[in-house]
Amino acid sequence: MKPSLQLKLSQHLALTPQLQQSIRLLQLSTIELEQELEKYLQENPLLERAEEEYASGPSSSEAEAPMSGGDAAATEDAGEPAPTSSAAEDESWFGEEGNFAGASGSSGSFDDDDNDYQDVQAATTSLREHLSWQLGLMCLEERDRVLVQCLIDALDDDGYLAQSLEELAGVLPAELEIEPEELQIALRHLQNFDPTGVGARNAQECLLLQLTALPVDDTRELAIRIVRDHLELLAGRDFAKLKKLLECDDEALRQAQFLIRSLNPRPGSKYAALDARYIVPDVVVRKLRGQWTVNINSDAYPKLRINSLYAQILSRHRGSGLSGQLQEARWLIKNVQQRFDTILRVAQTIVDRQRQFFDHGEVAMRPLVLREIAEILGLHESTVSRVTTQKYMATPRGIFELKYFFGSHVATETGGACSATAIRALIKQLVSAEDTKNPLSDSQLSEVLGQQGIVVARRTIAKYRESLGIPPVKLRRTI
Repeated sequence: MKPSLQLKLSQHLALTPQLQQSIRLLQLSTIELEQELEKYLQENPLLERAEEEYASGPSSSEAEAPMSGGDAAATEDAGEPAPTSSAAEDESWFGEEGNFAGASGSSGSFDDDDNDYQDVQAATTSLREHLSWQLGLMCLEERDRVLVQCLIDALDDDGYLAQSLEELAGVLPAELEIEPEELQIALRHLQNFDPTGVGARNAQECLLLQLTALPVDDTRELAIRIVRDHLELLAGRDFAKLKKLLECDDEALRQAQFLIRSLNPRPGSKYAALDARYIVPDVVVRKLRGQWTVNINSDAYPKLRINSLYAQILSRHRGSGLSGQLQEARWLIKNVQQRFDTILRVAQTIVDRQRQFFDHGEVAMRPLVLREIAEILGLHESTVSRVTTQKYMATPRGIFELKYFFGSHVATETGGACSATAIRALIKQLVSAEDTKNPLSDSQLSEVLGQQGIVVARRTIAKYRESLGIPPVKLRRTI
């Protein structure tokens, strides 16, 4: 073939750095956004946090001030601004009826002494430190003390001795000539420590240690027999066989079961380090004058502005090397504003579509998909997905991720649809009201919902029940 040159015109989408930054900021959670902004604040001297208090939100004057003049067009493209807060915040954390709207925090003004509970922190003492401290108070020979300390170091976070004594003896130096009987004695010392049950090698031994430490009575003795000989029958709720083997009546078995359930199968768990996860809601939902409205949470909106001193210097020296950083700062402020604009629009649309949920609860949740919100707002479905992921809404019914309001649907006999969330709420209500001596099976739950016009297969009921953490019918049966 003869080589030739051809001209061809085509269109393609180019992701500019500003657009890439906007997409990235949109998919970050509130905490991740704060971490990202800290990096920008450290790298860009023209960007700073506003020190004075002002009503925050995408329409704040401080956020718009740096983008006046040459950036006026960019401001117009940012979309609908969030409503600014009033002086009284419209009783911000209370609905029209006075219902508390936040999961944490308070709406009133209290003395500092009343809020001391906020400063309480989890104990920093670990299980090994707690046990080693008790070991230091005991009068033991040095050899026995070392062996007990070895057992303490071998415990897992729940307080169990995961390795057998034979395995531990094999790990210890051979020159010590440790006898298995010595480790057994050391284990008895350890099992007398607090918390009761520590040093057990399995759940059965852990429960027996705790029962043995209780005052002697008939209920304790019956509980010991159950744990020692019939723990599997108790776990399987085979009460008829238990009563026959133990030769006891319903009341005695009920009291023994209650005693066993009051024990702690993980005695070391209270000393484990807690991985606390904090949620900062992005928007707040309130009922004002009979209407559910959404506002940006002022604590979640970052207060950014251009450093006025550097801006004045740059206005007099156009050729300064900081002009690029000035543009970056302006784009960042605009993208942050646009992020909260989009979150606010999506959240308000969700609230409008799920108004029955806010009035009546989970049983009134309607089916909703991302495409429906995207079509209403003229956004891409992937944009709605980014907005609703790791973004949270504070409501009078609690704090929910925006994703919570979306879900599949199940057909009804009338030809309509019922939300999966509503069906789960109905299952929870039916189970909570059932006769615990004769609980409802998945098939019976399916029949009850069918009588209400909701067609749900038994397998679907089982899936929803498991997602709610509700055990099967056999494990819900009581004496």
